[in-house]
Amino acid sequence: MVLMFGGFGGIGNPPTLIKGILEKGIKNLTLIGNDTGFPDVGIGQLVTAKRVRKMVTTHIGSNPNAGKQMTDGTLDIEFSPQGTFIERVRAGGVGLGGVLVDIGIDSVIDINKQRVTVLGKEYLVETPLTADVSIVYAKKADPFGNLVFDKSARNSNPYVAMAGNITIVEVDEIVPLGALEPEEIIVPGAFVHYIVQSEGVDWKWVWEK
Repeated sequence: MVLMFGGFGGIGNPPTLIKGILEKGIKNLTLIGNDTGFPDVGIGQLVTAKRVRKMVTTHIGSNPNAGKQMTDGTLDIEFSPQGTFIERVRAGGVGLGGVLVDIGIDSVIDINKQRVTVLGKEYLVETPLTADVSIVYAKKADPFGNLVFDKSARNSNPYVAMAGNITIVEVDEIVPLGALEPEEIIVPGAFVHYIVQSEGVDWKWVWEK
């Protein structure tokens, strides 16, 4: 299946959901997310455990295991520039047919991609990204699934929440209806299918080691 995840370098990755995937022995995943984390941090744990067959991502440099698996042919990597990547996720979430970008023309990014000319300028057509399931991490949710995020842990999570056929959110705190200020809600509950109480981060951050 295709699994999309929020987070950046582990920050904003949903730890309890990732732990559950590991414990259930789920494998042969296609992952869509910003990066491959670190070997023992965040989504990187799934890569290290060789549960992933393909990734659509922006970089893998912080996880040597991803690089090794890519080199030996056991992990298929589709690279997308970071700005293009998040626009592809957003396009998937809002139902666009794709986005036009001039980044990557005549580079490794420009393999088997359609080109179009608009107002005399040439663009690559970047297709939208969607997933069977999206997993996201939020600070708070009410019972309707309205979400509030914690500072930089917000990162790609709101767009990822929109781009899954099913979206599962892991939250630090589930609050009563009416407890969230309307202006602080980033993702409306219409995009959320399941809410899971977080057990907290169960790894050591790189700067703590």
